[in-house]
Amino acid sequence: MASLRKIHTHTPSSENTGFGTNASNYGGRFLNKDGRPNIRKTGLGFLEKYSWFHGMLAMSQIKFFLVITLFYILVNLAFTLIYYSIGVEHLKGLETNSELEKFTEAFFFSSQTFTTVGYGRISPSGFLTNSVASFQALIGLLSFAVATGLMYGRFSKPTAYLKFAHNALLAPYKNESALMVRVAPFKNTTLTDAEATLTLGMLIEENGEKVNRFFNLKLELAKVGALTLSWTIVHPINEESPLFNFTETDFKNTKGEIIVFVKAFDDMFSNTVVSRSSYTFVEIIYGAKYKPMFHQDKISSSTILELDKLNDYEKVNLRLTPSINESEKTLIKGKM
Repeated sequence: MASLRKIHTHTPSSENTGFGTNASNYGGRFLNKDGRPNIRKTGLGFLEKYSWFHGMLAMSQIKFFLVITLFYILVNLAFTLIYYSIGVEHLKGLETNSELEKFTEAFFFSSQTFTTVGYGRISPSGFLTNSVASFQALIGLLSFAVATGLMYGRFSKPTAYLKFAHNALLAPYKNESALMVRVAPFKNTTLTDAEATLTLGMLIEENGEKVNRFFNLKLELAKVGALTLSWTIVHPINEESPLFNFTETDFKNTKGEIIVFVKAFDDMFSNTVVSRSSYTFVEIIYGAKYKPMFHQDKISSSTILELDKLNDYEKVNLRLTPSINESEKTLIKGKM
């Protein structure tokens, strides 16, 4: 509990964090590992709370192409059923006998109409069939316009291609200790004017009630001119730090989270990009340091950044800086 009493002497950075201070109304971590808020919204209809455009831009490439393919198949199946219900005899050029072959030919005619390919072997006849084919061609043009816009939006969307290490570390730092988080770029982009912010969110007890409090953590270096190699973000743990005197047991028994924001300018997109992640106290390794992840290539005279070593660390002895009270006790014992 000594660590909690020490926290009370620090002023929270902000009451307006967006996460809320009432701990009983907040569940889980503040941010997921991928940087998205750990929030699930209810009270509105699906179409009201969900933006399909943002969803299509944010989903993975595999899911995106699966959705596009599924939409293409379902739309053509729907129009195939319409043609089949009208009567395949209104589709001139069919050279089939079985019902399965007729359905298959109607499906291929539908896909050719939807994509406006129109090979010409099969053509609609009659007012109703021609009307359906004309409407399907319009739907096809609009659908491909939307798909093209989504494709362009996904490729042109500014993205911070940064990877964070799986674990934050409590490592030796000069004559004290420090909280360290490592981040590295993983695409062939050039990031400049990178800025980092660490925010500590912690569950503490005030006036007999448990509340969430947030603290800005001072960094050894909060900004770098260029982020081309890995960057270890360092928060020195001294008397000004809300983590001062925290022991390994305190990290295990206290509910807290380190929220990391990295902002940089991407020359390729000519835009500012942001990446974020978080580490709960159980994801902080006490007494460890990151292993080097880049070295010189003597053959090509270039620097090799080994991204597969981003999460590598080794255990070390952590020497804690004694508190003022502990120093006074030592001084008193010496005088005695």
